[in-house]
Amino acid sequence: MFELKPIVYASKREHYRELAQQARGLLAGERDLIANAANFSALIYHSLPDINWAGFYLYDGSELVVGPFQGKPACIRIALGRGVCGTAAQTRETQLVADVNAFDGHIACDAASQSEIVVPLIRPDGRLLGVWDVDSPHTQRFDEDDRAGMQALCAVFMENLDA
Repeated sequence: MFELKPIVYASKREHYRELAQQARGLLAGERDLIANAANFSALIYHSLPDINWAGFYLYDGSELVVGPFQGKPACIRIALGRGVCGTAAQTRETQLVADVNAFDGHIACDAASQSEIVVPLIRPDGRLLGVWDVDSPHTQRFDEDDRAGMQALCAVFMENLDA
């Protein structure tokens, strides 16, 4: 049985290292995308301060469709290249947005969200799986430590999926 333990950390980097270790334990032995995405979302949502949404948008071959998440109801479908999630999917680059109101074309699924980080999820064969999206009700919530930490967490998530 997995137990979510409160984390006391000296730095963001240490916190993300501990989260990655917890994610490895949580996902170990399970290969199902939906099961892992649901548990991963819950782990991150309940472990990081100052976030109000954490979850997945999965690529269905033509657009992103909301997948497992934690937070308020979300936009259901997002076109590639549209908003922060669609931009991350199209460019295949992590998007770190300090103020979503300054991001041209931002999609406001939750008006409370003020900053966002989105990591594209690419399968080993190069196919797009989708994106990992985390929102905060505070501007400038995410920084380069968050970028590195989220990318490392997503690598752990991707290691535990069937191709």
